Amino acid sequence: MNRAEMLERALAHREAWDVVVIGGGATGVGVALDAAARGYDVLLQEQSDFGKGTSSRSTKLVHGGVRYLEQGNVSLVMEALKERGLLRQNAPHLVSNLAFVVPNYEWWEAPFYGVGLKVYNLLSGRYGFGTSEILSKEETLARLPTIRTEGLRGGVVYYDGQFDDARLLVNMATTAAEQGATLLNYAPVEALTRDRHGFVNGVVAHDLEGGQEIKALARVVINAGGAIGDLYVCWRIAREAGDVWVKDTGDGFQVYRRRVE
Repeated sequence: MNRAEMLERALAHREAWDVVVIGGGATGVGVALDAAARGYDVLLQEQSDFGKGTSSRSTKLVHGGVRYLEQGNVSLVMEALKERGLLRQNAPHLVSNLAFVVPNYEWWEAPFYGVGLKVYNLLSGRYGFGTSEILSKEETLARLPTIRTEGLRGGVVYYDGQFDDARLLVNMATTAAEQGATLLNYAPVEALTRDRHGFVNGVVAHDLEGGQEIKALARVVINAGGAIGDLYVCWRIAREAGDVWVKDTGDGFQVYRRRVE
């Protein structure tokens, strides 16, 4: 995957792309990979390094969602466990088993967690990562030597997955390129273009390396910019409306009218 070649392809493309994706994180690259694998003509533009944001700052866990089992959402847990297994099957160099120990301090916790995590194992079927076990107090301390010992009765160990999120993202990007997608980093999208009916029909990006403007028409534009994408959309609304203001809430951005009519 050579950036100079990708830039040349982006500049030389005169017809409308089938899909233009804004954002080179896991969502954007995943969209580009899926679309390119289906035969669509795809351009992805990222403002910085691929996976610089949330996609390289995750928990590094690939799990089936134990808490959803407690909530009774069995179908979601089964789907997540299958995807966890497929990820290890497809990328064994990035995914590995990780043991978790739940210490028990009450008499009911061993049977409660023991049975629940056995069900978790059964739901994973052939995609299992390891068998859960009930541990004695000594076995629990051997695994967790620094935990509080007062009242400790034992524990339960179960297995989920750990993965390298940044490397997975890079592998997805190279695979998307192999499928024919054009992926260009250090090319932030600065504006959307519209047709005579007001519908978005392309983007205008800026090549930070060479300083060139990159105009790309598209049948579909997908905003996969994450938090940065939300900020861009909110500020665009504020600029065009003129009578709203944007507040950063920490979890996202909220748009308010300046006056009530």
